[in-house]
Amino acid sequence: MKKFLALLMAMSMVLAMVACSNTSGGNTGSGNTSGDDTNTSGDTGSTGGAELTFGTGGDQGTYYAFGNVLAQRISSDTDTGVTAVVSNGSQDNIENMDMGNYQLGFVQSDVMSYAYEGTNLFDGMAVNNFSTVAALYMEQVQIVTLDPTIQTVADLEGKRVSIGSSGSGVYYNALDVLGAYGLTEEDITPTYQSFGDSVDALQDGKIDAAFVVAGAPTVAVTTLATSRDVYLVSLDAEHIAALRETSPYYTEYTISADVYGTEEDCTTVAIAAVIIARDDVSEDDVYNVVSTIFENAESIASAHDKGNELDLEFATSITNVPYHPGAARYFSEKGIEVPTK
Repeated sequence: MKKFLALLMAMSMVLAMVACSNTSGGNTGSGNTSGDDTNTSGDTGSTGGAELTFGTGGDQGTYYAFGNVLAQRISSDTDTGVTAVVSNGSQDNIENMDMGNYQLGFVQSDVMSYAYEGTNLFDGMAVNNFSTVAALYMEQVQIVTLDPTIQTVADLEGKRVSIGSSGSGVYYNALDVLGAYGLTEEDITPTYQSFGDSVDALQDGKIDAAFVVAGAPTVAVTTLATSRDVYLVSLDAEHIAALRETSPYYTEYTISADVYGTEEDCTTVAIAAVIIARDDVSEDDVYNVVSTIFENAESIASAHDKGNELDLEFATSITNVPYHPGAARYFSEKGIEVPTK
């Protein structure tokens, strides 16, 4: 019995020494333990959060510049990571969201309607797996020229005019405006270019005017105005009324002369710039997006001028595409109810 007990004690001591050796080795070999600790810390820091890709627009447009400001603020203030990426704008964002490449996107309110209802750009190919997050600001239809003799839309007849990338939201906006003046695509010499390419073509004398649909000031136009005298073509009240009769989503808007240093204010029309989200983005993540934007409107405005236009009443004004539950939760906390799916 004594021999048995002695043997049992000896085996226990050996096992204890092995256990200590393994524990010491794990701590000394900091690669494993430190790595596990780092991973645990990383998981704790992003609990409930996702990494979202945010489709914006061209690198010289308002979508990209403002989208970057918003993405950085959301990522720094919440456990939801947002990365703003350059894209071809509204239609491209919706298509990439439909394919799962983007989770958030900037869109024109009219293009959003086209997709949801399966019309115009999305004729027969409705996309409705997304919801509204918030309307943020107005995008102005800017008809930019360096030729002071082009004073009305009617003066564009026979001219070389960039009307946006083929099939883009800008393209349809241009056709709408031209149509209000009795003009068609055949009445001009059209080119199909992005904002940046349009400005380059204006500067080089390759085109006479360009349609730019984006929040003013727009980087591409501001850049052009630093070296050339820029003119914006105004729309008159009669033709704005005719346009709104067939396309009620347009709103009359004035771009003040100090925006680009033009000789006078420009009267035009505008549509809403809206953030949308895929329906499968979590409620918490969308709540983080919208709450961060509107709870920090003042500091966001110091980083980008469009922050000055953030407004809860405007944000909740979309009626044709339901809101995401995460957005609805935030707006409900502010006493505003919005429709959801």
